[in-house]
Amino acid sequence: MIPTFVIFLREGVEASMIVAILLSYLDQIGQRRHFRDVFLGVGAALVLVLGGGIGAYLAIHQYSGSTVQTVFETITYLLAATVLTYMTFWMQAHSRTMTEELKRRSDVAIEGRTRWGLGLLAFQAVGREGLETMVFTLAIVFASSSQAPTVAKGHGLLIGAVLGLALALAIAYVIFRLGRRLNLGLFFRIIGIVLMVFAAGLLADAVENMQELGWLPFWDHVLWNTSTFLSEGSSLGDVFHSLLGYADQPTVLQFLVWAGYLGCATTAFIVLGRRQRRAGPHAATAASVVATAVAAPVTPSPATVTPPTAHPQPQA
Repeated sequence: MIPTFVIFLREGVEASMIVAILLSYLDQIGQRRHFRDVFLGVGAALVLVLGGGIGAYLAIHQYSGSTVQTVFETITYLLAATVLTYMTFWMQAHSRTMTEELKRRSDVAIEGRTRWGLGLLAFQAVGREGLETMVFTLAIVFASSSQAPTVAKGHGLLIGAVLGLALALAIAYVIFRLGRRLNLGLFFRIIGIVLMVFAAGLLADAVENMQELGWLPFWDHVLWNTSTFLSEGSSLGDVFHSLLGYADQPTVLQFLVWAGYLGCATTAFIVLGRRQRRAGPHAATAASVVATAVAAPVTPSPATVTPPTAHPQPQA
């Protein structure tokens, strides 16, 4: 429940920020007629992501307990950990320029005079967040169901996703009401570190699968055995496994990968974040991304400025 809650909260906030920036900018430049195109793009992205996620799960579920499922799960773990890491660092590096980039791409779409231009922009932006969420959710579902495939766990994952998305929408509403007073920069830094802990656990799960498949036949002796005290198959053990990457019988390689990734990734994230915040007092942060788009005055693009009509001078 907790992992899906955090994932849907983080991705929901970013997706809602993107949609808010697009709609606010269109409203400021008097292009509200394009709202429909944005909503169509968002809807198409959600349908594609939801359909793709359900299809992928059903397709691999029929191979339950087989080598095919183990291989697919391993690939999903590695892909989810990679995307988690990339998008966390990407958001930290590009939060300053997100608003201006979306405005620029909106101007290009409007000037192109294509009905699908803004819809495609919304589809790409929201679809990216949706695909990330789908990959993370599949990885969490596989990691959880491999411990104890029960209906209760499935309900817990679903409840976490719904609560996370609901809170993300509430935060989006508060952003419009409070503007700059909501520190989104701090939010994304905290969530980024939490997601890296998730990613470390997913990498450890991938190593476990690869050692079972015989792909990593070294450093495979067990460091400790706490299954009698806290089994991964128990409710509490599954929470710690999904949240922190806990394993009741980890191998040496599992532990080294978990600790090495977590130490390096979080250190780099914190250090780079501090450097960017010290880059200059005029640099914007993620905290003002939506506030800037909503509140700042807009300078019309060259295509929307009507040049003054020249009056002929009377001849002598």
